[in-house]
Amino acid sequence: MTRIVFLDRETIGPTVNLNRPLAEHDWVCYDATTEDQVVERLRGADVAITNKVPLRRATLEQLPDLKFITVAATGYDVIDTAACTELGITVSNVRGYAVNTVPEHTMALILALRRSLVGYRQDVIDGQWQAAGQFCFFNHPIRDLRGSKIGIIGAGVLGRSVAQLAEGFGMIPLYAEHKGRSGMGELYTPFDEMLETADIITLHAPLTDETRDVLGLPEFRKMKRKPLIINTGRGGLVNEADLVTALDEGLIAGAGFDVLTQEPPRDDNPLLSILERPNFILTPHVAWASEEAMQALWQQVVDSIDAFLDDAPIRCVVYPERCGAA
Repeated sequence: MTRIVFLDRETIGPTVNLNRPLAEHDWVCYDATTEDQVVERLRGADVAITNKVPLRRATLEQLPDLKFITVAATGYDVIDTAACTELGITVSNVRGYAVNTVPEHTMALILALRRSLVGYRQDVIDGQWQAAGQFCFFNHPIRDLRGSKIGIIGAGVLGRSVAQLAEGFGMIPLYAEHKGRSGMGELYTPFDEMLETADIITLHAPLTDETRDVLGLPEFRKMKRKPLIINTGRGGLVNEADLVTALDEGLIAGAGFDVLTQEPPRDDNPLLSILERPNFILTPHVAWASEEAMQALWQQVVDSIDAFLDDAPIRCVVYPERCGAA
């Protein structure tokens, strides 16, 4: 009987219905798994489900029965794909499930920062409205979205969905060319031109060697419009220490982040030092986690297992020549 092991169930919300694959199987589910527990827990398993538990070569070489890994996320950097290729292990991920939730979270951060909601909420908590001598006061700037330019780094499904929402607010999307490249076509705005003209910059690119620190102090110094910086993409796309410097020097108007280089953050993460500022918002990697999106994600996981067991794997990142895209 096929043995299926889910290594980190707590990475999926507790209200999600974990329906099971159709094929007859033996199901084992762990709330969380440390790296030193992986081999023991996957011994004898045919299928592994992981979200953030790493599966590296040294581990995979000890699991001769493992045939399929399905990652409950789009990013699959936790998997040693080269080792999986050599060992004949098929790997799939999930795709497109966050097409509504991440763009909506992005817009929520933009609206909250553009209208200084965090600062004004704190003012009410602190009693400043109650003590004011008139019906309102003006402690923080408030800006409309209509007519502003939003620079989008990453023109995939999420970046395009953000652009669609932004256009509904009357904003002008600018898809940035890849940093250091040109000639990508009429859809794209040269990277440096985007830095100079955008009122808001939002990141939706994968984290690669080319995109790591795509925004750092050299880029912040080119930002003539003092934009908001929004990162709901990947930790590491923005140099976190440089972001604090940019805020300190007034190079940018504010920032909203949902992702960090290390999650949860260590105490020395520079962004933790600015949590009290009214022009900075940090959320704990939940942009993807609407109830609807998590359920859709899980259904893709189950569908991927069923497809693999039917010898018709889908959404593969290893053995793509055998896989459908559905």
